[in-house]
Amino acid sequence: MKDIRKLKEIKMFVLDMDGTIYLGDRLFPFTRGFLEQVRASGRDFCFFTNNSSRNQAAYIAKLARMGIHISPEKMMISTDVILNWLAAHHPGESAYVVGTPALEEDFRKAGIRLDEKSPSYVVLGFDTTLTYEKLRLACLFICRGAPVYGVNPDWNCPVEEGFLPDCGAIAALIHAATGVQCEFFGKPSRHTLDYMLAHTGCAPEELAVVGDRLYTDIAVADGSPATSILVMSGETTPAMLSESAVKPDLVFEDLGELTRALQNPESF
Repeated sequence: MKDIRKLKEIKMFVLDMDGTIYLGDRLFPFTRGFLEQVRASGRDFCFFTNNSSRNQAAYIAKLARMGIHISPEKMMISTDVILNWLAAHHPGESAYVVGTPALEEDFRKAGIRLDEKSPSYVVLGFDTTLTYEKLRLACLFICRGAPVYGVNPDWNCPVEEGFLPDCGAIAALIHAATGVQCEFFGKPSRHTLDYMLAHTGCAPEELAVVGDRLYTDIAVADGSPATSILVMSGETTPAMLSESAVKPDLVFEDLGELTRALQNPESF
């Protein structure tokens, strides 16, 4: 049973994107109504995606094409989390990045030198431009002792025709080849929850993470005072939910059902 009272304290909804507000290039019909209701209720929202294949500007532009116009501070990406951590733990060091040109550009803008000869560490992203040569170099540097970090742990990325292999799948290949398991950032890493709280300025009990994926969107809030809200509009099936060790605080069929709950505050 849903303990709908958990919504009472929420001031900020952190929304996943693929499978939650849209699928591929198709905005769900209930998304705009949800965002309007959040504003009308005196709350706020922002977005967080684990998909590191694009940069912030690309996501803002995609949302704008769908009629959702936001300021940059409302768009968070898993790339932000790892760059924030690397600045503190590997200052001035070079990186070998297995990622798209957009991810590489984000690293350059952060002042990190990209190195294909002798990098200090290796970073794995959701690379839709992946080549065997990239894999070869990553494995070479890792076997030489370079630590390896994954931007996000997702096994796949949902698209309208099915899914694409994501960073977690690439990391599994690297693990199989080298025997080295990377440390992941993005959801559900604790690094990400800490980043969300710092970025929004919310206390944990004021934050709700909303998404369709149990092992990332829901797990990021697991064991914390933050609220996890699962929507069944994406990856998760009822069978997957019943078998999962990670359980959401609240479950809704989609953002449309959550909208109706917010329209009836007397229910909580």
